[in-house]
Amino acid sequence: MKEFIHKHIALSLGIVLFLGLLIGGLILHEGNKSATTVEDGHTHEKTLYTCSMHPQIREDHPGKCPICGMDLIPIVKSGHSESGHHMDPNAVMMSDEAMALANIETQVVGSGSTNKEIRLFGKIQPDQRLQQTQAAYVEGRIEQLFINAVGDRVSKGQTLAVIYSPSLYTAEQELVAALQYPEANKRKALVQAAIEKLQLLNIAQSQIQQILKTKKASPYMPLKANTSGTVVEKTISQGDYVKQGQPLLKIANLGSVWAMFQAYEGDLPFIHQGEKIRFTSEAMPGKVFTGTVSFIDPILDAKSRTAGVRLVMSNAGGQFKPEMIITGIAVANMKNYNHDIVVPKSAVLWTGKRSVVYVKEDMKGHFGFMLRQVTLGPSLPDSYVILDGLAEGEKIVTNGAFAIDASAQLDGKKSMMNQ
Repeated sequence: MKEFIHKHIALSLGIVLFLGLLIGGLILHEGNKSATTVEDGHTHEKTLYTCSMHPQIREDHPGKCPICGMDLIPIVKSGHSESGHHMDPNAVMMSDEAMALANIETQVVGSGSTNKEIRLFGKIQPDQRLQQTQAAYVEGRIEQLFINAVGDRVSKGQTLAVIYSPSLYTAEQELVAALQYPEANKRKALVQAAIEKLQLLNIAQSQIQQILKTKKASPYMPLKANTSGTVVEKTISQGDYVKQGQPLLKIANLGSVWAMFQAYEGDLPFIHQGEKIRFTSEAMPGKVFTGTVSFIDPILDAKSRTAGVRLVMSNAGGQFKPEMIITGIAVANMKNYNHDIVVPKSAVLWTGKRSVVYVKEDMKGHFGFMLRQVTLGPSLPDSYVILDGLAEGEKIVTNGAFAIDASAQLDGKKSMMNQ
């Protein structure tokens, strides 16, 4: 009996020893496994990969984007830096590798030159101050027309047309009758009244003297040019009937012309009288002309939202021709903005309601990018003036801002669309 008891005790101790060794092995295995996942208080999470152009792609291994074929980049989880310090939950974290693959570029902001170049478009027009309209002083028929076409050159006093006018004939007959009035006392007054009537019809003094000499009336009136220049408009043909005061021809002296540009209302504050504008024309390649702003229209065109900007140009050689298309550049020195921040246009994301940039914040081993709303000033050729929202010396993203913003949207962080 005792021998049986001793054997039973020995068997029990053996079983307990075996179970102890088995449990100890399991505990040691779990401890080693924990050591592989937790080291110095840092948990190593599985790295996910995405595409810089298509951030909706999520893969658990590196490779190519199934949409565009670009190399996938690792996603760095935000919220804590490597040192364990808490970060802003809206910061977009990226490693050096991720930044390189996404082609992220940054730049330290600062104040810069604020010379604004304004591109203007326009055309050459006749100087309206040197333009005359030839009108019919009497009604009648164009018996003869000596102007063949627009572009003909005329001299002051040259006969442009001959008008056959019954009403003119009647007025001249009154003068002939007054000359034959029997009473000398009244004759002088009647003759003077008839002469003044003809003068109001712009009848030449030589023609009046001819009537006084011959005592014969004529229904024909020569239309004389009242200025020298070029015919720029012709509204009649030989044989037409015209009314008194009807415009017949328009003559412009093209020795001086206007270079008329159209400036948008947003550019008008930077254009002033007395400033220089350089311009070119496709009709004269290689030549650059410079003129001075002499007048700016005080009223905007309701449809185009532009105002005219006028330059007076000498044209003695006739190189400028009306309706010639010209392109100008006005350089405005904006002294009021010389101390403001200037950033490249590629750095600014504009939603239609607000403008934002991404500011780079350095962490230990990683970089965080924070969305920042800014207030835009004038637009320069390749940059914007920033009136508020940035300080000199800060780093902003100048290339790749859209990729960062797309990542922020997918992670539910502040972005240009949901700020």
